[in-house]
Amino acid sequence: MLKIWGRVNSVNVKKALWAIEELGLKYQRIDAGMEHGVTKTPEYLKMNPNSLVPTIDDEGFILWESHTIVRYLCAKHAAGALYPSDLRARADAERWMDWAFTFQRAMRDVFWGLIRTPPEKRDLKAIEAGREQTAKLLPVLEQNLAAKKYVCGAAFTMGDIPIGCEVQRWMRVPIERARFANVEAWFARLCERPAYRKIVDIPLS
Repeated sequence: MLKIWGRVNSVNVKKALWAIEELGLKYQRIDAGMEHGVTKTPEYLKMNPNSLVPTIDDEGFILWESHTIVRYLCAKHAAGALYPSDLRARADAERWMDWAFTFQRAMRDVFWGLIRTPPEKRDLKAIEAGREQTAKLLPVLEQNLAAKKYVCGAAFTMGDIPIGCEVQRWMRVPIERARFANVEAWFARLCERPAYRKIVDIPLS
């Protein structure tokens, strides 16, 4: 059985878990990271020398890096669907997977400042700078979704998974948000997916 190490409130773990749920795979999740520890143990470091989550064990094949895990599982179990078979379509999906890290960097101070930092210790300037940076990035996604249901076209693909996890945080943190109608409609479509509601759109912590 597929094993995955990571805590449920990690955005990067959510990416892997959402893919696993969309694929209908049986799996065992082991708590790891932050309050759960585990990641600095010798046993874990043998699997993932970065001491980060997620890590998977797929019948003896150990893999880390969340977006690579998503690519691997989708290629193995949904080639031609979540993992596009056409080279250009696949590159398009991977483009949005990589862009998700650009958005994640912009959101980091916002999320950590408002969700994981006590009010008296918050760096309000860093939070506001992150909010402004996300607002500058979102028109890129907004324009892309102008004539598409999902980031790569009419069908849901692996390209939606990383950025779908990142945008959930942006939609749920207590900040003032400019309206992006296409992004909001896409987010609503993601929220219709049972796996997204189960894994991704849970209270931030």
